[in-house]
Amino acid sequence: MAEKKSTAKATKSSKATKTAKKSGKSSNPFKRVLNYLRECKGEIKKITWTHPKVATKNFFIVLAVILVSGLFIFALDRGLFALLGLVMNLSST
Repeated sequence: MAEKKSTAKATKSSKATKTAKKSGKSSNPFKRVLNYLRECKGEIKKITWTHPKVATKNFFIVLAVILVSGLFIFALDRGLFALLGLVMNLSST
């Protein structure tokens, strides 16, 4: 019974080292960093980049929406502030 446990442990440890080797884990941290950077370069190549015209168009659309929203909030704030000023002046007299 004890022999089965020891062989099971040995099998598990050998499987762990095999999976560590398969997953690319190395004891050298520089090799791991280099491997990570290679994988990052490969992933960046897979990205589909937009054309500059599309990016510029989307930028100006976002800018216009921000400006319109800002003006709306500014007008709403000024209007509510003026209304509050009227209410405060009426209640004090």
